[in-house]
Amino acid sequence: MDTLTCIKNRRSIRKFSDKEVAIDIIKDIVDIATFAPSWKNSQSTRYVAIVDKATKSKIADDCVLEYAGNKDIIDNAPVLIVVTTVNNRSGYERDGSFSTSKGTHWQSFDAGIASQTFCLTAYEYGLSTVIMGIYDEDKVKETLDIPDNQSVSALIALGYHDGEYPSAPRRKGHDDLLTIK
Repeated sequence: MDTLTCIKNRRSIRKFSDKEVAIDIIKDIVDIATFAPSWKNSQSTRYVAIVDKATKSKIADDCVLEYAGNKDIIDNAPVLIVVTTVNNRSGYERDGSFSTSKGTHWQSFDAGIASQTFCLTAYEYGLSTVIMGIYDEDKVKETLDIPDNQSVSALIALGYHDGEYPSAPRRKGHDDLLTIK
């Protein structure tokens, strides 16, 4: 599929079939996601793929701030990807000083680019995703034993779509989004 078709047709999917996602496919998706640009090629984004049902259930039950929507999605998805970033790399110089006025926020920008690249690649592989942002970072880190030098940037449910594929919601046009000076 071409890039424009992929971008225009990928949707956030919240209902998955119980079909297992092969680990080799997850590895392929991550390998492609590494081509996402990052601050001075810092490549600070990391991925934790959770396929164990008990671990997914623990995250769904204990880590999503009692948000039922995310709990249901995680319980239903065959795979939960936890996107993390290595702290103090993106936006920093080797001496530890910032190179941007955004400070520590630049790593979130890099994680966002990497997450979108991950989702578009998954779509190319016939998989569906939804990025979730409602979670308790400390509980996720504790549950998964994520090192202190990493931050959790997002949760991504991954699996094969089950049900009707939604049409695109209305999008704002360039008249609303673009300023030319």
